[in-house]
Amino acid sequence: MTVPQRLYAECREEEEFLMKESTKSVAKAKKERLFRSTEHAGVRISAEQQQASEDFAQAYIRFLNASKTERETVKNAVSLLEEKGFVPFVPGMTLQPGDKIYVNNRGKAVIAAVIGTAPITEGVRLCAAHIDSPRIDMKQNPQYEDSELALFKTHYYGGIKKYQWTAIPLALHGVVVKADGTSVEVHIGESAEDPVFCVTDLLPHLASAQMKRPSNELVRGEELNLLVGSMPFNQDEESEQVKLNILHLLFEKYGITETDFLSAELEAVPAFPAKELGFDRSMIGGYGHDDRVCAYPALRALLDCEKPVHTAVTILTDKEETGSDGNTGLCSAYLPYFLEDLADCFGAKGRHVMHASQCLSADVNAAFDPTFPDVMERNNCACLNHGVCVTKFTGARGKSGTSDASAEFVGTVRRLLDAGDVVWQTGELGKVDAGGGGTVAAYIANLDIDTIDVGVPVLSMHAPFEVVSKLDVYMTYRAFCVFLAS
Repeated sequence: MTVPQRLYAECREEEEFLMKESTKSVAKAKKERLFRSTEHAGVRISAEQQQASEDFAQAYIRFLNASKTERETVKNAVSLLEEKGFVPFVPGMTLQPGDKIYVNNRGKAVIAAVIGTAPITEGVRLCAAHIDSPRIDMKQNPQYEDSELALFKTHYYGGIKKYQWTAIPLALHGVVVKADGTSVEVHIGESAEDPVFCVTDLLPHLASAQMKRPSNELVRGEELNLLVGSMPFNQDEESEQVKLNILHLLFEKYGITETDFLSAELEAVPAFPAKELGFDRSMIGGYGHDDRVCAYPALRALLDCEKPVHTAVTILTDKEETGSDGNTGLCSAYLPYFLEDLADCFGAKGRHVMHASQCLSADVNAAFDPTFPDVMERNNCACLNHGVCVTKFTGARGKSGTSDASAEFVGTVRRLLDAGDVVWQTGELGKVDAGGGGTVAAYIANLDIDTIDVGVPVLSMHAPFEVVSKLDVYMTYRAFCVFLAS
């Protein structure tokens, strides 16, 4: 090949290479514009946001450790609200933009609001989270003695894998209302000097028959008996001496008798605290993320909301894990009653306010777990560290039990989050026929309010030790801030 021919050939190769590269660049640009892509939040946020995420996580851990029941959550929420100037709402009171009010519903649910500058007839911006979590409740006649051991009979609350609650330290929280009407708070097992309790399990050497049971019956409901003591009251030959000793100790400490258990609400919850998880401390492991990991950001977003356009409302509700029934759950009328009373303060009709309102149902979603990938559809599931999860619909199988947000409202939420520089993702609760679950969204949507689920992805949901990402928790708070301020 002559020199001119070689140079010509090299030029042609270079030209073809550049043409290919140009084509690749065009394709890459098209993909960036047309494809949906998500990235780990850690590579998308600034160092300042990273630090803000860390600070928020530490505050959340403190709140979670102090709020293991719905009653404790309400008590701590009201304390934070009053510190920020919120006052109890009285129907008919005069309200101005910037006023801060709250309603405590029986010590188990709370609604708080900051009055906006827009007319109330333009609706409110509502964040709704639940503050009850799966647990083990004591029965109304719990205490008995068997084989010189004192135990409490229990009734589990919410959807749990019962075997996960054996052989772990449990604390006892709740309230006992005595015969004279006075009440005492019970809080045993959290301090270093406190005793703890547990549900026993069979040793593997003798569990061959147990291990042949279906997994949902490895431990049956009536086998979730709480071990509470083993020492007799004294050396008398009376029967049930160990039970007597426990009742004696409870009477000395709280002034309660066995009959007082009839009017008690006692809950056994994991005794260990929430902790940072991983070598990099990027996650939080603890009890009660579902749904306090959304309740705390929703509360904090309202506390930090000074001058919203529309009236901003956060509701922390009870009973979601058992279907939202009861007068502290969202199937009851206390939310619409509040919105009607709020509308009355401005001479408006409650139904008009609700029709114009928007709601983020602040509840968790399942995070993709690479150990158990088969229940997830990879294109439509949430991942840890990819931000707050927007869930258009929940329910089971054929979308049973969901409100299914409209495309228009999903579009509204998309624009808000993008404009607010919030890292977010979307996801369903598993494959279509794998199971499913519900939230409070349907009950709020039934009030003629545009509603969609927005919350934190969780690993090991409903277990005594659930896992979330710090970045996702922070982005959930940012999403609620952007929404409530709108």
